[in-house]
Amino acid sequence: MSTSQSTSAVIMVHPKNFGFNEQTAKTNAFQNRVNIKPEDLHRLANQEFNAMVGSLRDHGIHVTVFDDPDYKHHKPDAVFPNNWLSTWPDGRVFLYPMATESRRIERSFMALQKLAEDYKVTQIIDISKTEEYDAFLEGTGAMTFDHQNKIVYGCISPRCDKSLFISHALQLGYKPVIFHAYDKTGTAIYHTNVLMGIASTTAVICAEAIDDTAERAEVLETLAGTGHQVVEITQEQMTSFCGNVLELQNDHGDLFLAMSQTAFGAFTPEQRLTLGQDKTLLPFDIHTIETVGGGSVRCMLAEVFLPRHSSVTMLTPKAFA
Repeated sequence: MSTSQSTSAVIMVHPKNFGFNEQTAKTNAFQNRVNIKPEDLHRLANQEFNAMVGSLRDHGIHVTVFDDPDYKHHKPDAVFPNNWLSTWPDGRVFLYPMATESRRIERSFMALQKLAEDYKVTQIIDISKTEEYDAFLEGTGAMTFDHQNKIVYGCISPRCDKSLFISHALQLGYKPVIFHAYDKTGTAIYHTNVLMGIASTTAVICAEAIDDTAERAEVLETLAGTGHQVVEITQEQMTSFCGNVLELQNDHGDLFLAMSQTAFGAFTPEQRLTLGQDKTLLPFDIHTIETVGGGSVRCMLAEVFLPRHSSVTMLTPKAFA
């Protein structure tokens, strides 16, 4: 079985400088300070990262690991590359505007060159210049795509500018669905992929986080209208990253739903049964990364939809637009 919703390849970035990010904590209520020595924090994060890479590869998922050689700049959130780039089957790569200085330096030409060794990159479209006007759109963190039905969902927040989201959706040929969502304290949810994840046949969403009844109804009706079996999660389950899931497939078309062990444990048995009807639930123990970083498994996976090629290709200036 194959599906255009999911890919069999991802890029992951080694958590070389992983740690608590003071800048992003201002809008990310999922981050937590922990009383761990920096060297122990790095060791645990690296262990979790390496185990996740190994498990993905064991299940037939192609993983391109980028080991950033830049030691000069501190990049505590580099392990979450899905926010600064997205890739497309026609060879396009989009680079996105990030809300904080510490994350803007994650955009890496060397990472793109690493991708180009195995995949065809025809055009790099950099829309990050809107940072100059405080307009941000943090990639597939800010946007949750339903590729099969050409719909994209956006939770408006300091990291998802409404106008930029709409214009980018239309640029891609997708219908934008806009809403606002808040946690129990009234804090805006910082990324769409924290509260919802769309797979081929199922969709996970924390609908109760969407206060506006009209917006909530539109989102749920759109999901039902596309035939997705909707699994609604609670605010508590969202805090356990149950919404931060991603469908993947291997070259044989076997489907997997990647998630953290925390999320897996927070789903009810009935919810796990529904989600696992046509795919294997694939949990990873990344407790340190998700606790300190405020992002989970989906955030660590930048999907690679680019076409493969058999020979090594070097990027040229013509690829940039």
